[in-house]
Amino acid sequence: MAGGGGVSPLGLAPPLWYHRDLSRAAAEELLARAGRDGSFLVRDSESVNGAYALCVLFQKHVHTYRVLPDEEGFLAVQTSQGVQPKRFKSLPELVLLYLQPSQGLVSTLLYPVDREESIPEDRDYSVPLCPPMVSSVLYSPQGQSPSTRVCSTDTDCDVVPSYFSAPAANGLSTISHEYLKGSYALDLQAVKQGASSLPHLNKTLVSSCKRLNGEVDKVLSGLEILSKVFDQQSAFMVSKMIQQSVNQGGDQELENLVTKLAILKDLLSSIEKKVSLRVKLDVYLADLTKIGKSQKHSLSVDVEGGMLVVMKKMKDNQEDWNTFTHHKIRQLIKSQRVQNKLGIVFEKDKEKSQRKDFIFASAKKREAFCQLLQLMKNKHSNQDEPDMISIFIGTWNMGSVPSPKAVGSWLLCRGLGKTLDEMTVTIPHDLYVFGTQENSVCDREWVDSLRTALKEHTELDYKPIAVQTLWNIKIAVLVKPEHENRISHVGVSSVKTGIANTLGNKGAVGVSFMFNGTSFGFVNCHLTSGNEKIGRRNQNYLDILRLLSLGDKQLSSFDISLRFTHLFWLGDLNYRLDMDIQEILNYINRKEFDPLLKVDQLNLEREKNKVFLRFAEEEISYPPTYRYERGSRDTYVWQKQKATGMRTNVPSWCDRILWKSYPETHIVCNSYGCTDDVVTSDHSPVFGTFEVGVTSQFVSKKGLPKSSEQAYIEFENIEAIVKTASRTKFFIEFYSTCLEEFKKSYENDSQSSDNVNFLRVGWSNKQLTTLKPLLSEIEYLQDQHLLLTVKSLDGYESYGECVVALKSMIGSTAQQFHTYLSHRGEETGNIRGSMRVRVPAERMGTRERLYGNCVCLSVCVCLSLCLSVCSCCVCSRAKQDSAEGDPSTGKNNSYNNPAYYILEGVPNQSAATLSSELLPSPCSPPAGKALLSGGVVGVVSGGGAGGTLNRPPPDFPPPPLPKGALEMADTPFSKPRPLYPDLAEVKIPAANSSPAFILGEDFRRGGPGGLDDQSCSVLQMAKTLSESEYPPPPHAPSAPPHLRGQGLGDACRTFPPRAPITESIAEDLPEEVRWSEGWLQRLGLDRYEEGLLHNGWDDLEFLSDITEEDLEEAGILDPAHKRILLESLRQQKQQK
Repeated sequence: MAGGGGVSPLGLAPPLWYHRDLSRAAAEELLARAGRDGSFLVRDSESVNGAYALCVLFQKHVHTYRVLPDEEGFLAVQTSQGVQPKRFKSLPELVLLYLQPSQGLVSTLLYPVDREESIPEDRDYSVPLCPPMVSSVLYSPQGQSPSTRVCSTDTDCDVVPSYFSAPAANGLSTISHEYLKGSYALDLQAVKQGASSLPHLNKTLVSSCKRLNGEVDKVLSGLEILSKVFDQQSAFMVSKMIQQSVNQGGDQELENLVTKLAILKDLLSSIEKKVSLRVKLDVYLADLTKIGKSQKHSLSVDVEGGMLVVMKKMKDNQEDWNTFTHHKIRQLIKSQRVQNKLGIVFEKDKEKSQRKDFIFASAKKREAFCQLLQLMKNKHSNQDEPDMISIFIGTWNMGSVPSPKAVGSWLLCRGLGKTLDEMTVTIPHDLYVFGTQENSVCDREWVDSLRTALKEHTELDYKPIAVQTLWNIKIAVLVKPEHENRISHVGVSSVKTGIANTLGNKGAVGVSFMFNGTSFGFVNCHLTSGNEKIGRRNQNYLDILRLLSLGDKQLSSFDISLRFTHLFWLGDLNYRLDMDIQEILNYINRKEFDPLLKVDQLNLEREKNKVFLRFAEEEISYPPTYRYERGSRDTYVWQKQKATGMRTNVPSWCDRILWKSYPETHIVCNSYGCTDDVVTSDHSPVFGTFEVGVTSQFVSKKGLPKSSEQAYIEFENIEAIVKTASRTKFFIEFYSTCLEEFKKSYENDSQSSDNVNFLRVGWSNKQLTTLKPLLSEIEYLQDQHLLLTVKSLDGYESYGECVVALKSMIGSTAQQFHTYLSHRGEETGNIRGSMRVRVPAERMGTRERLYGNCVCLSVCVCLSLCLSVCSCCVCSRAKQDSAEGDPSTGKNNSYNNPAYYILEGVPNQSAATLSSELLPSPCSPPAGKALLSGGVVGVVSGGGAGGTLNRPPPDFPPPPLPKGALEMADTPFSKPRPLYPDLAEVKIPAANSSPAFILGEDFRRGGPGGLDDQSCSVLQMAKTLSESEYPPPPHAPSAPPHLRGQGLGDACRTFPPRAPITESIAEDLPEEVRWSEGWLQRLGLDRYEEGLLHNGWDDLEFLSDITEEDLEEAGILDPAHKRILLESLRQQKQQK
């Protein structure tokens, strides 16, 4: 079903009730429109290839039955255990039976729901009828020759060593013709005379199989050696077979060949199992220099000496040693399919390399080995692993004309829009990604021209990673030579979306890979043209999203928008402007683009959540890139003569670059514009550059932990609202690279609905499994993300997927998360819950990371006081954070808009009668507990453009902030409030108010010779805050009261929490903060002082916002005592 084309499994004219690859959500909508009990349709199963889903409407609920094929190809409806299923030869036969009453379904099949036949788009007569083949080139990261795939379909194809391959000569047809012309008559005559055999046919078959017989003998000779090593029992049998094959001939030769092939199959399977058992490495951690031992191999890492020793045991207890110094180890490649497999690439000489694969006892053993090897590399290598890379992305519809030789303005981001300054433009990027449409240049010539142009402008010989082509749609990725060995898991794919999804004149190509520990995906597409074909373009996008096969195959439950840390989508999207041509030209002449962007079809469709759900795009500040007069950039040509008549193509921003990244990752768009001097096409080339944070593939830069204490990911509860008319049970699957394998929850233990089209399901902590990460270091866990998919028990199909960052969940107390669910590119619900990532105390190390000119420091302080200082947190993402504010501002959101809950064509319930209980309310953290779930305070750095931490998008607001956490504006919602405030917004006590901690002039300015006026020295702040962790000398400064308990969350608390020392706490607190000496004593509740202080409630100003939940977390469980405290605080607040 790739590409949505091909012949249906039910023939050329399948029944109208069969909807093929219709999505689950769309099927439910069709049945809801039908509205009659017994309405049904059949679609392809989303969970099992080759299976079907029978969907039946009964009492306004959709019931889904899985129809599974067995080994013989018969179909049966999945039944409960112990119930004998009914088997059918075909799907129509199955449906015919269930049209009869009392067959076990919830309702008899009464009313088939016919599929909606799509109208094919008009044929583009400019497209050649004989397209070139689909091709892809995967380049070896070690400088080897590229392997080229050439095939006429999207199916897998053989890899040939060059760009062109010649068909091999086949002599079998000659032998067959000779037999049919001559010897066949002799065999026929012999049979008529009573012969029981066909000697001439047998002789012909022996001659035909002569080469095959020889190849089998060669294979058996090779297997004889392997069997002596790994399988002593089969070695004797192989030797005997080889001897028999030499002695046998004549009539028995053909029979012997058949026997050898059968035994060969069994032998290969047997040896494979034996090899797997014998070569596996039983790796263990003995000390810093010993990490592996098995019967065949052991690996030893000499950290101090900078060597890896691979020892192989030989016969007679002899050992074969191979020693590799640290600079000879080029790359470690972690298998995604086999979690305990590791590939090590060794340098043989400057141009050649060798890869060896090792299978460890478990994924944890593999990670432990990688830690040791990284520790050795860090100790001896002069080159640090990058924390951030720069990526150039370009898209250009070349108009079927070769590009000019001078494309420097494209590569250097010069032209119109947001461009780079003259200093930055000379710095080469780490990655270059080129997406082209209507590119008639052959792959090799195109890549060579790009490399030549890059070398001319950067003086670097960029290495191609991969090239993928679908007709004239191409994508090429090139990387700096120094990063060549950091690239792994390269994948390519393509999807056709042309006429009937079978022609490749429209479609997409994609490339994916890992850069150290960060996954990247790039999609270049060319969507349907025409002003009026918005719906067709939307469907193109959804087909590409669903069918493009990229990334980790273990994440097949997720579409490509959730498979990568960073996904970039570029190309000629062909969305147009809905405005009169003359008005458009007038606005362009006045360089007023905002009115045009408001009628841009892509922007309008994104606002409706029809396409590119939660993608981002930099602000457009350049004129439309289509449709120019060729040879000039001064004139737009908006009329085009086609075979079907005159077509109007208004000037539009057809060529775009969008991206989607995991939450709490670093990405900044530094430029987004188009050239104004490349005029060979009617499109202008578009460029964009990005600053992207990347993670090291392996961690443990400080050394191995002395303790083996394990980190845990624990859930207290999860609640989801899913868009469905079904009332089945659900479970959750958890995926992450930090888990050894995916995990499943038990079925939900609560379920309710106030609307027939939506269902609220919940899981308590008893139903949710505890997850154990492979590694327990905080610097590892802060970079990890957890993917969740909500699946049904009846069909095991996904009803929604999402991603949650672990960074904000780290701490000794549970943190809340709240995000949206999506499936196949559509919003299908939302999910929220409470979880925590418990990190052992000795794994909570200080961490430094460089993003441009800013440093991220996590400093853990006593009293669970945590301040994460990061200048990149302050800077807002383009076009997103400007709209972010408090959730209660009523920002448009599918799930706070009651109208969303009414499916189109379903008049059974009005928006006005919806229960407010169904609408999810934001989950507020306890007041004063945390500013954000990560407890982050921003500090402006040096006046430059910093980075961003990806936060929940503006139309899905995060939980509201505590009332006292930040200074509010004069009017509560007069303007959006930044999530990461400037430190200047935090009140600092006057110098003479108390001997408390003061941010003096030198501190604010970074000290003499430090940063400029708008900066803080993060190192000085870290040092000052660290003094609060230990009993300070007399008159040592302590933290100001306004920094305590305000946005200082649990993200960096030690585990387990330190028992607070009352004496040292009292010394650290300023006089105005020692409220407990009088207040709690007067109430007779001074025994709760320690718990309140430990949870950060050390200031009466913030205590006024405390809740019952906060009191319980501080250890105050007596209801009477809680009432006394809350009433006392209320009275004090009124007195003020």
